[in-house]
Amino acid sequence: MEKQLIIDAHSHLWLRQNTEVDGFAIRTLHPNGSRSIFFGEERQMLPPFMIDGRNTAEVFFSNMDYAQVGAAVVVQEVIDGNQNAYLSEVQAKYPDRFFCMGMAWTLDEAKAVQKSGLKGIAFPGHRMKESLHTFMPIFKFMEEQGMVLSMCLGEDPRQIAEMAEVIQECPRMKVAIGHFGMVTTPAFESQVKLALKGQNVMIESGGITWLFNSEFYPYPSAIRCIRQAADWVGIDRLMWGSDYPRTITAITYRMSYDFLFRSNLLTPEEQAAFLGQNAQRFYGFKNLPELPYIKNMSE
Repeated sequence: MEKQLIIDAHSHLWLRQNTEVDGFAIRTLHPNGSRSIFFGEERQMLPPFMIDGRNTAEVFFSNMDYAQVGAAVVVQEVIDGNQNAYLSEVQAKYPDRFFCMGMAWTLDEAKAVQKSGLKGIAFPGHRMKESLHTFMPIFKFMEEQGMVLSMCLGEDPRQIAEMAEVIQECPRMKVAIGHFGMVTTPAFESQVKLALKGQNVMIESGGITWLFNSEFYPYPSAIRCIRQAADWVGIDRLMWGSDYPRTITAITYRMSYDFLFRSNLLTPEEQAAFLGQNAQRFYGFKNLPELPYIKNMSE
C-alpha cells in the first residue's frame, strides 16, 4: 500500500462503562473486562485482549501506529457514560494526535466543555427523543466559539429535517454527520445530502463496517455506497471513520479502512481525500507523525 495520510474521524475512548440508558444498565463485567452488560444482555464490547475494561488513549495509540493512522477524532455516546473528564486529560496530553469531543445537554454544560479544552460536542441523535430545536442555544454557542458538532442521526425524517434547519441557522458551525448517514437504512440519501445544506458540513463513515457486518470484509456494498455518496455531494465532503474500538471485535483496525483498496470504485486521489486529507482540512490537524510500515512477524 502506498503511504498516505490517514485520519480517523470517528472513534471512542473510555475509562470504564458504568451508566444507564432508558432504564437499562451498561456496565463493564469482571473478571472479563472486555465484555459489558448492554441493554439486558452480555456483549463483547472490546477485543478480548483488552481485559481490564479500560479503552484508553495509550492502547489506541498502539493500534493507530500499527495501522499508520496519524490522528483521530474522539466522539462520545451515551452508552459509554460521560467521559468529559478523561477526554479533557487526553486532549491536553496528546493535542497533535487527538481531537476530542465533549458531551453536554445544557448551555452551562456546553460552556464547561469548552472551558475544559475539548474541541467540540457530540450528540447521539439516534438515541435522543428531544427535538433538536431544544439544543439551539448550545449550537449557537458552539458556532460562536468555533466548536465542531458531531451528530449521529436516526431514521426519523423529522429529525433529519430539524438538522437541516440547525445547519441553516448556524452556517459557520462545522458539522460532522456520523455513521455515514445510517447507510443501510432508508435515511441514507437524506442524511448524506445534508452536506449540501451548508459549506461546513461533512459526512463521516464511523460504523460503516458495523452496518455492513453481515456482508463482512471487504465490504463491497460499503464501497458502492461511498461511491454513491461521493456522486451525490462530492468526495471532498466525505471522511473515513472507524468507530473504534467496538468494530475491531470483528476485524483488525487496519481492516476498517484497507477494504477501500480492494476495489477500483474510488480513484487513488479520492481514496487519499476520503482517508485523511478531508479530515485534516476540516479539523485542522497539524504536526502529524511519520508512521513507517512495520512488517508483521508472519510476513
